[in-house]
Amino acid sequence: MLEHAMVVLQPYSLLTILIGTIAGVAIGGMPGLTATMAVGLLVPFTYTMDPALGLMLLGGIYCGAMYGGSIPAILLNTPGTPAAVATAIEGFPMSQKGKAGLALKVSVVASFVGGFFSVIILLLFAPLLARQALNFGPPETFLLALMGLAGIISIADENSSLIKALIAGLLGMVIAIVGTDDMSGSLRYTMGYIELIDGIDFMPALIGLFSMIQMLELAGMRKKHEIDVSALHKKQRNDPLPKGIFKYIAVGAGTGTVIGVLPGEGATIAAFISYNVSKRISKVKELFGKGNPEGIAAAEAGNNGCVGGSLVPTLTLGIPGNSVAAALMGAFIIHGMIPGPDLFNEYADRTYPFIMSMFIANGVFLIVGLTIAPYLARIALIPPAILVPVVSAFAVLGSYALNNAVFDVFLMIAFAGFGLILKKLGFSLEALILGLILGPIAEGGFSQGMIIGKGSPWIFFESNIAKIMWVLIILLLVPPLYSYWKNTAMVKAPSLDDQD
Repeated sequence: MLEHAMVVLQPYSLLTILIGTIAGVAIGGMPGLTATMAVGLLVPFTYTMDPALGLMLLGGIYCGAMYGGSIPAILLNTPGTPAAVATAIEGFPMSQKGKAGLALKVSVVASFVGGFFSVIILLLFAPLLARQALNFGPPETFLLALMGLAGIISIADENSSLIKALIAGLLGMVIAIVGTDDMSGSLRYTMGYIELIDGIDFMPALIGLFSMIQMLELAGMRKKHEIDVSALHKKQRNDPLPKGIFKYIAVGAGTGTVIGVLPGEGATIAAFISYNVSKRISKVKELFGKGNPEGIAAAEAGNNGCVGGSLVPTLTLGIPGNSVAAALMGAFIIHGMIPGPDLFNEYADRTYPFIMSMFIANGVFLIVGLTIAPYLARIALIPPAILVPVVSAFAVLGSYALNNAVFDVFLMIAFAGFGLILKKLGFSLEALILGLILGPIAEGGFSQGMIIGKGSPWIFFESNIAKIMWVLIILLLVPPLYSYWKNTAMVKAPSLDDQD
C-alpha cells in the first residue's frame, strides 16, 4: 500500500488529480453538463496517457462534479446535477436569507465527508460488499425507488400542500412513461415525435423547472433585488458549522454509500432518501423547506457517498453502480483492465493508486470550496439585468449540449412554462422532478419483478432485504401522514364546536 501511495504523491499525479477535480467542479456547476458526459468524452483521450494517470484524471472529475452541482443549486436554485435537486430545496432559501456562504460551507464539508467515507469503504470492503449487492434484484430496486418517492411527502412544506405535492409527484411519473415501453417495445404518448421515442430526458426538464423559472421570476421582479444584502457574506467566511450538523452528514454518508453499492442505483435516490431520513430525525422539522442546513448536509453527503459506493460492484463484478461508473469501466477496459479480481491482483499497481487518488480529489474540492465559497456567494449580488441573460444562455446551451438537439431546448422552455403555472398554483416542482427521475426506475423494477414472480406480487415481500425495506418505507411514511391527519382533525374540531 505504501508503494501505491507513493505513486499518488508524485508531482505529475498530484497535478493530474488537481486538474481533474477542478474541471469536475466546473462541469458539475454548469447545468446540463454532467459527470457522465465529461468522463465519457475524456475516456478515449486517456488511451495515450499512462493508465494510472488517466484513471486518476477521470476519478478527480467524478469527485469534483458530484460536489460542483450544489453550487448553482444553492446560489441560483439551478441544480447542476439531478442529485443536487434535494440540495436546492434548502440551499436556495438560505441564499435568499443572506446565508449563501454558510450553505456553501455546509455543502462542501458534507460532500467531503460523504465522499471520503465512501472511498474508505471501497478500499477496505469492496469484495465483501459486492457479493452482498448480488442479492439485490428488480423487486428490491422497485422498493428502493419507492423509498425515494416517499420523499415527496417530506418535500411538502406545509400540511395544506401535501395533496398538491402528491399530485405533482404523480404528474412527474406520468410524464416519465412517455417513450418506449422497455417490456413490450410499444410507444407511449410520443405524439409522433421521433425525439420522444427514448423518453423525456430529465436534464432539459431539470433546467427548465429550476433554472429558467427562477430567471423568469427574477426578470419579473419589481424590486432590483429581493435578497437581504445587509448580512452578506463577509462574516460567514468565519461562521462555524451549525451545532449537531455532523449527525446528518453521517446519515447521508452511510445512506449514500450503501445505495451506491447497489448496481444501477444513483446519487439522486441517495440524496432524497438521506434528505427524507434527516427530516424524520430532526428536532426542527418545521424549518425544512425554509433553509435548513441539516437538509443540505444529509443530501450532499448522500450523493457524494455514491461515488465510492458505485465503484464497488464496478471494480469487483463488472456491474456499473451508475452511469458514471459505467463510463469509468470503459476506461479500465480501454487500458486492458477487465473488472474483477484481477484488478486487485495483477493490476493492483493501477487500481489502488486510482482509489487512493480519490482521497486527494475529495481534499482538493474541500480546499477549493472553502476558499472560493465567500466569493461565489456574491453571485447573489449580481443585478438581474446581467444575471438573467447570462444564466438563460447557459440554460439553453446546457439543454442543447446534452444530445446536440434543438428539440431539447424547446423541451426545456416547455417545462419552464408548465412549471411556472404549477408553481403559481401552489404545486411542488421538487416533487414533480422527483417523480420524473424515479418513475422509470420504479416502473422497471416493478415490471421485471412481476415477470420474475410470474405475475405474483408476493415477489416484493419474499426476500429478507425486501422485508427490511418495507419496514423502512412504513417508518418514512406513517409519521408524516399521521401528523397530517392529526393537524387536519385539529383544524376541523373548532368549527364543529362553533356549530354546537
